[in-house]
Amino acid sequence: MGLTPRQARRVRVVLASVMMAAMAVLLVVRLATRHSVLVVGVYGAALILCGIVIELARNGRTRLGTWLLGLGLAAAIAADWLLLP
Repeated sequence: MGLTPRQARRVRVVLASVMMAAMAVLLVVRLATRHSVLVVGVYGAALILCGIVIELARNGRTRLGTWLLGLGLAAAIAADWLLLP
């Protein structure tokens, strides 16, 4: 038994909101240790991505939002690991 479309949208919105809060906390922590425009760019892009996913979920594009959230946040974490000193 799967989720109804309404439940799936709510789950995606809550998940993206939690990830947005986590990215905001990481941004503050990283800015405390490193003062770099790259830090703001990487985590700012991740915050924007979470906002886009919330809007996609509200408009019924939950699968696209899920893939975008997963790939985008993985890319942000990889960029943090590879690009930031």
